[in-house]
Amino acid sequence: MAVPIEGEPIQIHSYKHNGHIHRVWDETTILKGTQNLVIGGNDRTIVTESDGRTWVTREPAICYFHSQYWFNVIGMIREDGIYYYCNLSSPFIFDGEAVKYIDYDLDIKVFPDMTFNLLDEDEYERHRQEMNYPEPIDRILKYNVDQLIHWIRQRKGPFAPDFIDTWYERYLTYRR
Repeated sequence: MAVPIEGEPIQIHSYKHNGHIHRVWDETTILKGTQNLVIGGNDRTIVTESDGRTWVTREPAICYFHSQYWFNVIGMIREDGIYYYCNLSSPFIFDGEAVKYIDYDLDIKVFPDMTFNLLDEDEYERHRQEMNYPEPIDRILKYNVDQLIHWIRQRKGPFAPDFIDTWYERYLTYRR
Protein backbone atom coordinates (compact mmCIF):
# COMPACT_ATOMS: atom_id res chain seq x y z
CA MET A 1 0.00 0.00 0.00
CA ALA A 2 1.25 3.48 -0.89
CA VAL A 3 1.85 5.99 1.89
CA PRO A 4 0.41 9.53 1.64
CA ILE A 5 3.01 12.31 1.64
CA GLU A 6 2.95 14.94 4.35
CA GLY A 7 1.76 18.30 3.04
CA GLU A 8 0.14 16.84 -0.08
CA PRO A 9 -3.58 17.16 -0.81
CA ILE A 10 -5.63 13.98 -1.20
CA GLN A 11 -9.28 13.05 -1.52
CA ILE A 12 -11.25 10.92 0.95
CA HIS A 13 -13.65 8.37 -0.55
CA SER A 14 -16.36 6.70 1.50
CA TYR A 15 -18.09 3.63 0.08
CA LYS A 16 -20.97 1.44 1.18
CA HIS A 17 -20.66 -2.32 1.72
CA ASN A 18 -22.14 -2.95 -1.74
CA GLY A 19 -19.21 -1.10 -3.37
CA HIS A 20 -21.12 2.03 -4.31
CA ILE A 21 -19.55 5.41 -3.61
CA HIS A 22 -21.16 7.13 -0.63
CA ARG A 23 -19.33 10.45 -0.26
CA VAL A 24 -16.15 12.20 -1.50
CA TRP A 25 -14.24 14.93 0.32
CA ASP A 26 -12.45 16.89 -2.39
CA GLU A 27 -9.29 18.01 -0.60
CA THR A 28 -7.62 17.08 2.67
CA THR A 29 -4.01 17.97 3.47
CA ILE A 30 -1.92 15.10 4.80
CA LEU A 31 -0.37 15.96 8.18
CA LYS A 32 0.97 12.47 8.93
CA GLY A 33 0.99 9.44 6.70
CA THR A 34 2.26 5.94 7.50
CA GLN A 35 1.15 2.41 6.61
CA ASN A 36 -1.02 2.35 9.75
CA LEU A 37 -2.05 5.95 10.39
CA VAL A 38 -3.27 8.92 8.37
CA ILE A 39 -3.99 12.29 9.93
CA GLY A 40 -5.33 15.00 7.65
CA GLY A 41 -6.72 18.49 7.89
CA ASN A 42 -9.30 20.35 5.84
CA ASP A 43 -11.41 23.48 5.98
CA ARG A 44 -14.30 24.44 3.74
CA THR A 45 -13.71 21.49 1.46
CA ILE A 46 -16.28 20.41 -1.12
CA VAL A 47 -18.12 17.19 -0.30
CA THR A 48 -19.95 15.30 -3.05
CA GLU A 49 -22.76 12.94 -2.08
CA SER A 50 -23.58 9.74 -3.99
CA ASP A 51 -26.50 11.47 -5.74
CA GLY A 52 -24.22 14.24 -7.04
CA ARG A 53 -25.29 16.91 -4.55
CA THR A 54 -22.42 18.96 -3.16
CA TRP A 55 -21.92 20.95 0.01
CA VAL A 56 -18.99 22.66 1.70
CA THR A 57 -17.77 21.85 5.20
CA ARG A 58 -18.31 24.72 7.62
CA GLU A 59 -15.29 24.53 9.88
CA PRO A 60 -11.72 23.30 10.10
CA ALA A 61 -11.46 19.59 10.78
CA ILE A 62 -8.76 17.07 11.65
CA CYS A 63 -9.35 13.55 10.31
CA TYR A 64 -7.92 10.41 11.94
CA PHE A 65 -7.72 7.07 10.12
CA HIS A 66 -6.05 3.91 11.41
CA SER A 67 -5.46 0.65 9.58
CA GLN A 68 -6.08 -1.49 12.69
CA TYR A 69 -9.43 -0.05 13.80
CA TRP A 70 -12.89 -0.21 12.28
CA PHE A 71 -13.62 3.47 12.77
CA ASN A 72 -12.37 6.90 11.78
CA VAL A 73 -12.70 10.17 13.66
CA ILE A 74 -13.24 13.74 12.48
CA GLY A 75 -12.54 16.48 15.02
CA MET A 76 -14.42 19.65 14.01
CA ILE A 77 -13.15 22.90 15.47
CA ARG A 78 -16.03 25.22 16.33
CA GLU A 79 -16.39 28.43 18.34
CA ASP A 80 -17.73 26.58 21.39
CA GLY A 81 -15.24 23.70 21.33
CA ILE A 82 -14.27 20.55 19.50
CA TYR A 83 -17.00 18.25 18.24
CA TYR A 84 -16.12 14.77 17.03
CA TYR A 85 -17.92 12.73 14.41
CA CYS A 86 -16.90 9.08 14.49
CA ASN A 87 -17.74 6.76 11.61
CA LEU A 88 -17.83 3.01 12.16
CA SER A 89 -16.05 1.86 9.04
CA SER A 90 -13.60 -0.56 7.58
CA PRO A 91 -9.92 0.20 8.18
CA PHE A 92 -8.65 2.62 5.53
CA ILE A 93 -6.59 1.95 2.44
CA PHE A 94 -4.61 4.54 0.49
CA ASP A 95 -4.24 3.93 -3.25
CA GLY A 96 -1.99 6.85 -4.14
CA GLU A 97 -4.79 9.36 -4.69
CA ALA A 98 -7.35 8.86 -1.94
CA VAL A 99 -7.93 7.44 1.51
CA LYS A 100 -10.75 4.93 1.04
CA TYR A 101 -12.98 3.08 3.47
CA ILE A 102 -16.38 1.41 3.75
CA ASP A 103 -18.90 3.33 5.86
CA TYR A 104 -20.98 1.01 8.04
CA ASP A 105 -23.70 3.50 9.00
CA LEU A 106 -23.18 3.61 12.77
CA ASP A 107 -21.79 6.92 14.02
CA ILE A 108 -20.93 8.43 17.35
CA LYS A 109 -21.23 12.19 17.83
CA VAL A 110 -19.09 13.54 20.68
CA PHE A 111 -19.70 16.97 22.17
CA PRO A 112 -17.08 19.36 23.66
CA ASP A 113 -17.91 18.13 27.19
CA MET A 114 -17.14 14.56 25.96
CA THR A 115 -20.74 13.38 26.23
CA PHE A 116 -21.74 11.36 23.19
CA ASN A 117 -24.62 9.81 21.26
CA LEU A 118 -24.64 6.64 19.18
CA LEU A 119 -26.43 7.48 15.92
CA ASP A 120 -28.07 5.70 12.99
CA GLU A 121 -28.70 2.31 14.60
CA ASP A 122 -31.88 1.99 12.51
CA GLU A 123 -29.97 2.74 9.28
CA TYR A 124 -27.31 0.20 10.26
CA GLU A 125 -29.92 -2.50 10.87
CA ARG A 126 -31.68 -1.77 7.56
CA HIS A 127 -28.43 -1.82 5.56
CA ARG A 128 -27.16 -4.89 7.45
CA GLN A 129 -30.16 -6.78 6.09
CA GLU A 130 -30.31 -5.16 2.62
CA MET A 131 -26.59 -5.57 1.91
CA ASN A 132 -26.17 -8.83 3.85
CA TYR A 133 -23.40 -7.75 6.18
CA PRO A 134 -21.64 -10.98 7.20
CA GLU A 135 -21.97 -11.98 10.86
CA PRO A 136 -18.21 -11.52 11.49
CA ILE A 137 -18.44 -7.88 10.29
CA ASP A 138 -21.45 -7.29 12.55
CA ARG A 139 -19.44 -8.61 15.54
CA ILE A 140 -16.35 -6.57 14.58
CA LEU A 141 -18.40 -3.38 14.30
CA LYS A 142 -20.14 -3.89 17.64
CA TYR A 143 -16.77 -4.57 19.27
CA ASN A 144 -15.39 -1.37 17.70
CA VAL A 145 -18.34 0.68 19.00
CA ASP A 146 -17.29 -0.45 22.49
CA GLN A 147 -13.63 0.26 21.70
CA LEU A 148 -14.48 3.76 20.46
CA ILE A 149 -16.59 4.52 23.55
CA HIS A 150 -13.65 3.37 25.69
CA TRP A 151 -11.33 5.75 23.78
CA ILE A 152 -13.79 8.63 24.26
CA ARG A 153 -14.12 7.99 28.01
CA GLN A 154 -10.36 7.54 28.43
CA ARG A 155 -9.59 10.54 26.17
CA LYS A 156 -7.31 8.33 24.11
CA GLY A 157 -5.95 8.85 20.58
CA PRO A 158 -7.76 11.66 18.74
CA PHE A 159 -9.78 12.39 21.91
CA ALA A 160 -6.67 13.26 23.95
CA PRO A 161 -6.87 16.83 25.29
CA ASP A 162 -4.39 18.52 22.91
CA PHE A 163 -4.60 16.16 19.93
CA ILE A 164 -6.87 18.22 17.65
CA ASP A 165 -5.26 21.56 18.58
CA THR A 166 -1.75 20.23 17.94
CA TRP A 167 -2.64 18.83 14.52
CA TYR A 168 -4.63 21.95 13.62
CA GLU A 169 -1.54 24.07 14.32
CA ARG A 170 0.39 21.81 11.94
CA TYR A 171 -2.39 22.15 9.34
CA LEU A 172 -2.15 25.95 9.52
CA THR A 173 1.53 25.80 8.52
CA TYR A 174 0.48 24.29 5.17
CA ARG A 175 -2.23 26.90 4.53
CA ARG A 176 0.08 29.91 4.66
